[in-house]
Amino acid sequence: MIHPLLLFLAIFVIAPLVELYVLIEVGARIGAFSTIALSVFTAVLGGWLVRLQGFAVLYRVQGTMARGEVPALELLEGAMLLLTGLALLLPGFITDAVGFALLIPPLRRALILWYLRRNGTLRPGPPPPRPPSSGGFIEGDFRRDD
Repeated sequence: MIHPLLLFLAIFVIAPLVELYVLIEVGARIGAFSTIALSVFTAVLGGWLVRLQGFAVLYRVQGTMARGEVPALELLEGAMLLLTGLALLLPGFITDAVGFALLIPPLRRALILWYLRRNGTLRPGPPPPRPPSSGGFIEGDFRRDD
């Protein structure tokens, strides 16, 4: 388990310094304006892609709930998409690379399942209830209106 202070230090001190270094190096190679334009482009493109995938996850949540199931994995995917959008909106090429990687649905789902298995929270549930059998007949009333 990672100590919370080390995690805080890595996220709020080391990561921005590495991002700044990469931005300076890229700016030295392709120019400041091109670097800024590329950073803005990746933020806009990433925001658009996150929005599209967010709607796809929302439709899957609705479909899962319509079947009477709990949309646990879909909700976790939505939360991960929120973090992905944040990573893509932050200026920097490393966070953009991580964000674009998390836009790949199979990778995102695999990371969620890996995390759940690692923490022991992914266990099989009870089998779904079977609908009552009525011998193949559906009872109802019929009326013909001509």
